[in-house]
Amino acid sequence: MRDAVGRVLAAAARGVFPAPDGSVAVVPQPGPRDAGVLAFTAHSVVFVDEDPAWVRARLAAVGRDPLAAAVSPRFLTALMDRTGRWTDGVDLLTVADRLPGEPPVKLREIEDPEHPRVVRARAYRDDVRVWRAAEGGVVVVGRAVAGRWECAVEVDEGARGRGLGGRLALAARHLVPGGHVWAQASPGNAMSVRAFQVAGYRPVGAEALLTAG
Repeated sequence: MRDAVGRVLAAAARGVFPAPDGSVAVVPQPGPRDAGVLAFTAHSVVFVDEDPAWVRARLAAVGRDPLAAAVSPRFLTALMDRTGRWTDGVDLLTVADRLPGEPPVKLREIEDPEHPRVVRARAYRDDVRVWRAAEGGVVVVGRAVAGRWECAVEVDEGARGRGLGGRLALAARHLVPGGHVWAQASPGNAMSVRAFQVAGYRPVGAEALLTAG
């Protein structure tokens, strides 16, 4: 059962989604660090090491749109109170296939373990690697929920408005060792959403990660 999240993500990366039957699956966490909610079209997956009966009771207590209950503020607040975890919000979850060859941006890998981007990335991911772009930005790659490869990009303020974010997101598709690369973006961050769309990332659902501490 602990592989359930990995199976769902692997299928979604191939374009195969859970049946849109309005149900919510409650499964264990894939590991001690990662808990949260995945929301697809008319189907959600709550992955947390808590009593499934309690989870379903809290979902029922939301009392409004059952298709959105798993990512509703009321349910997520109850889940945070129950687990002692916190979340930054609900993100758009996207995925893209790995690409062969060299990245389209000149990059230099950062090996300094004290670099702020490295420190932050290691709080959420394993096997973290960070590259600095000569044009003014960074791309981060690491393994996260259920071992998936995912990336994050950041463009220096003085380099914005030139399409670098999209090129860095595209570079990440060349940097992962195989399979697919995932990325999250706040739905309100239109610049980030557009950058990943330009780079060929496909929206597959929404995700709220619950972080310990």
